[in-house]
Amino acid sequence: MDVKTEGTQDLRVGLVGYGLAGSVFHAPLIAATPGLALDTVVTSSADRQREAREAYGARAAASADELWDRADELDLVVVASPNRTHVPLATAALKAGLPVVVDKPLAGTAAEARELAALADERGLLLSVFQNRRWDADFLTLRSLLADGELGDVWRFESRFERWRPQPKGGWRESGDPEEIGGLLYDLGSHVVDQALVLFGPVTRVYAEADVRRPGAAADDDTFLALTHASGVRSHLYVSATTAQLGPRFRVLGSRAGYVKYGLDPQEAALREGRRPTDEGAAWGEEPECAWGRVGSGESPLTGGGRPHRTLPGDYPAYYAAVTAALRGEGPNPVTAHEAAAALDVLEAARRSARDGVAVTL
Repeated sequence: MDVKTEGTQDLRVGLVGYGLAGSVFHAPLIAATPGLALDTVVTSSADRQREAREAYGARAAASADELWDRADELDLVVVASPNRTHVPLATAALKAGLPVVVDKPLAGTAAEARELAALADERGLLLSVFQNRRWDADFLTLRSLLADGELGDVWRFESRFERWRPQPKGGWRESGDPEEIGGLLYDLGSHVVDQALVLFGPVTRVYAEADVRRPGAAADDDTFLALTHASGVRSHLYVSATTAQLGPRFRVLGSRAGYVKYGLDPQEAALREGRRPTDEGAAWGEEPECAWGRVGSGESPLTGGGRPHRTLPGDYPAYYAAVTAALRGEGPNPVTAHEAAAALDVLEAARRSARDGVAVTL
C-alpha cells in the first residue's frame, strides 16, 4: 500500500474528465464517500471548471499533466475521460505513483488491460475499474436469489440494456473511428458482460450480432451476444438504442423457478436529476413496489406467473467505499483490472464474431 494513504485524513482525489461520467457519476459519489475528498477536477472547459468549484469546492486544472506535477498532493486519480484516453492516462498516473480508478471500459483490448494490471502490480498501486452496475438494485437482488438457491440451477440468463433513441446524438460514443472505442458493444456491453461473468463465471464460446440501424449512425447501436459459460449456463445479452418496446431487464430461468424484472435501476436517473446519496430523507436506490420483479413459475400471459419479489436497494456508493477501504489496506479492490481484462476477452471475441459471422471459442 502507498504510504500516502495511511492515517485517518481524507484521501485527496483528482478527477480527470467532467463530462457525463465525471459530473453525473464520479464527482457526486466521491463527494458522498466518507474518507474521500474531491480535490481537483481536470477539464479544459471554463464552464465545467466553474461548475466543479461551485458544486464541490474543488480546484480546477486544464490538463492531467498538472496532476502529475503535484502527485504528492493526491492519493487517488479517477479517469472519467473519453475511452481512447483511458490507457495513456492510467499509465501516466501509475508512473507518477498514484493509485487509479478508471471508468469502463478499462482499455480497448484485453492485452492493454493486462499490461496496465502488470504495471500496477509492479508499482504496488491500486488499479480499479468503475463497474458501477454490479451495485444496481436488480443485480444485487438477483445475486441474493442465486445465493439463496431460490432459482435452482440456472439454465439461461437473459439481460437487456435497451433504450429508444431513434436519432443519434453524435459525439465520440457514436463515432465509427476504432480509435475512439465507441459503440454499444464496448459501452453498455461492458456492463452486461461484466455482470454475466460475475454471476456465472468464465466463458468458453461467444457468438454476436452487431448492427448499425439508425440513419447517420457510425457505430453499433443494436447488438446481441450469446455466451456459453464453462458452468453450462447460457447468457443472452442485448444492448440497443433502437428498441421501441423494451424487454425485461433480466429474465433468468432455473430448474426451480425464474426471475423476471423490468425497468432500470433508479440510481442513474437520480444522479442525473441532481439528487445525492447523502440527501436528507432520501431512500437511496429504493424502487417502488410496482417496479419489483417476479419469482416463481407459471404460464400466465399477463404476469408470467410467480410472486412479486422486493428489489434490494441499489448501492453505487458501495464502490467508492470499497476503494477507500482498499487504499487503507482494509479490504480488497472491488473490481480488478484482471476482471476487466476477462470481460474484454469476451468483447473482443464478440467483435470478431459479429464481423465474421462465426462463433468464437475462448
